[in-house]
Amino acid sequence: MVQQLKNTKNKDLNSLNHDILKMAFPTAHKTVFLLDHTLSSQSGVKFDLESLNKPKNSNHSQSQPPVAHIPLLPVYKSVWTCGVEALTEYCRIVWDIFPSSRLIRFIAVDKTVHRLNGWSADDQNLSSLMNMFITLGPAKTGYRADLEKGMKAAVEALTEPTAIQHEKRSSLTDSATKVLNKGRVIIFTRLETDLEIQNIKDKFHEILILNNKVAASTDTLMPINHCDLVLVNFYKENQSHLFENKFWPDFSTFLSCELFNLRCGVTLAPKLCNLVLRHYELASTTVTGIPMKEEQNASSSANYDVELFHPAAAHTAILKGIPSETAHLRTIREGTDYETITLKWCTPRSNASTELQHCSSAYRITSVDVNSRPSSCLTNFLLNGRWVMLEMPRKSGNKVISHMLACHGGDIYIHTMYTSRSVLEDPPSISEGVGGRVTDYRIPDFIDLVKMNLLAPHPPVTLEEGEDGSIPLDSSFSLLKRHTKVWPITLASTCLFSLGTVVLPLRYLMVKETLTEDEIVECKNVIFALMGMETRAETLPVSNTASRGGKGGGKREEQYKALWVELEQYLKSHLHSPGHEKVLECLVQCQSKGDSAKEIKDEKVDLDQALMEIDSISEIGPTKEKVPPPVKTVIKTPDSNSSIPSSKKRKGSIPALAPFGKKSATSLFSIWESKINSDQAQKCPEFQGRLLAENNVTKLYANFQEKEKDDTSRKK
Repeated sequence: MVQQLKNTKNKDLNSLNHDILKMAFPTAHKTVFLLDHTLSSQSGVKFDLESLNKPKNSNHSQSQPPVAHIPLLPVYKSVWTCGVEALTEYCRIVWDIFPSSRLIRFIAVDKTVHRLNGWSADDQNLSSLMNMFITLGPAKTGYRADLEKGMKAAVEALTEPTAIQHEKRSSLTDSATKVLNKGRVIIFTRLETDLEIQNIKDKFHEILILNNKVAASTDTLMPINHCDLVLVNFYKENQSHLFENKFWPDFSTFLSCELFNLRCGVTLAPKLCNLVLRHYELASTTVTGIPMKEEQNASSSANYDVELFHPAAAHTAILKGIPSETAHLRTIREGTDYETITLKWCTPRSNASTELQHCSSAYRITSVDVNSRPSSCLTNFLLNGRWVMLEMPRKSGNKVISHMLACHGGDIYIHTMYTSRSVLEDPPSISEGVGGRVTDYRIPDFIDLVKMNLLAPHPPVTLEEGEDGSIPLDSSFSLLKRHTKVWPITLASTCLFSLGTVVLPLRYLMVKETLTEDEIVECKNVIFALMGMETRAETLPVSNTASRGGKGGGKREEQYKALWVELEQYLKSHLHSPGHEKVLECLVQCQSKGDSAKEIKDEKVDLDQALMEIDSISEIGPTKEKVPPPVKTVIKTPDSNSSIPSSKKRKGSIPALAPFGKKSATSLFSIWESKINSDQAQKCPEFQGRLLAENNVTKLYANFQEKEKDDTSRKK
């Protein structure tokens, strides 16, 4: 097992070194530009000759009248000139941000191949680049370039190792032979048909395979693991492109192709910036609201914007999260196809260099329009030692300082500021939850959990198997799994675990693999103790946090109901042995007895309610006479030991009913009939006037006249 762990460790280290090497030498490490030196046709872009005729001394020009001159014929730039200008801007951006880690080579082809530079660091600058093109001269006319020769030269250049690749390959380490060689070839040319595009891709693929075989057989060259082929199609300003931008990511296992169309003109350089952002994983930031004095009127000032390029990792912190919340930061500048992040200028600080700013990362930057007055003013401002804070605009709330611009060693960097808790501050309390809210974590129980699952070195003699044939590591995993199968994190989410010492024996014994008879009895005693607490109507000793909400909140009946449900789930999840099953059976039996007693009590209540309803119905009978209140009758039930007192029995007593839900010979009609007869027997004798009435008419004082006649006759 020890040898297996060593092998696993070696594999992990090798894979880590492999990933590091892939990060150290990405595809952008080596780029070859293959330039068609026969692009001599006019691009339709006029050369600005008027700027050359303007006098340099503006005061002298104001004192003398303008000199009349014959206007010159318009001069148009060639497609080659437009391509070289855009290429120069491309290289300036790359070398400003990556001064030594991203290398570029240039190969021009007409009838022959012109290798303009090598992988040396001395050739990676704009001065050397301009001298190369001056030596090369203008574009050739009268024939087409031999792109096949140029592609062979470009692939051969990629197989040549750079200085840092050679250093890694020749080092005496295990990772020396695992250096990956990746690169990119960008072809500037004019394409006419789809067949021409397909032929270029197929021919480049064949050349790549052939050169990989040659490089694999020598020690001085490196086979190409992967190559990106980018075809840049130039067309005139007054024409439309014949093809759509296309991408073939899986042309082969080690080759991907892309077609990109560029119109010659003022938009050529901004369009090419879209390529440099994609090839080198860059991003754009626009600093807005920069106060700057007017050149014509020094007493007034205006706000300007400056666009900067830098590695895209500088935006990771502010763009993570929900995209809709950061959508207001993203804008697309006019004439470009890429997004830029807008950050607001804050008041600069002159003494910030003496303070320690809390930054997470720093990246080099370069201005997009390096010759504009706002860009040059911002650059000079930062080179003089001033630091500028950048504010991230927000829809609501306080402002957030997200970035900082500062100069170090003559290079300007953008620093990513921490917008959350600093790692230099004291760590938060364990009871501090999301948003600073205090939570009721079960911290003491967690400490006990850690102590019960501590790992210790095992004797090497029995490292693989224990005395019972089990592997110690597997036993530890099984123990941890049993302890964490049911383990609420907070007290508010549990009622069982917030009881403290009441259920402590049950919690510690149920996680064991087996239970003895004494342990089973101890677990049952905990269940009986909880039932006794419910019988005595005792309030559960839950925490204050649990009583405010969660499973422990609510009335006492709801607390006990949640307790029994949680206890049953806890016991069902720990059925590790027959002893655990006995504890669960005890809980089920106790719950069934409690339910049966409750059913008998409910039957008594239902019977009394039925009798009361019958009494109320008899009171609103057709006679609507006042009936004496019924005498309370006690009916003997199976669980009652007392008999019905004879002195309190009604006349025509009601036969006993069977419990609800069970069959009985007595029907509801017989109960109603006996009830009516009993009530009629208790009523007073009928009024004599009503008995002697004829047609419901009774004559009052019927014997009054006869009595008067008798009295009159007696007086006579």
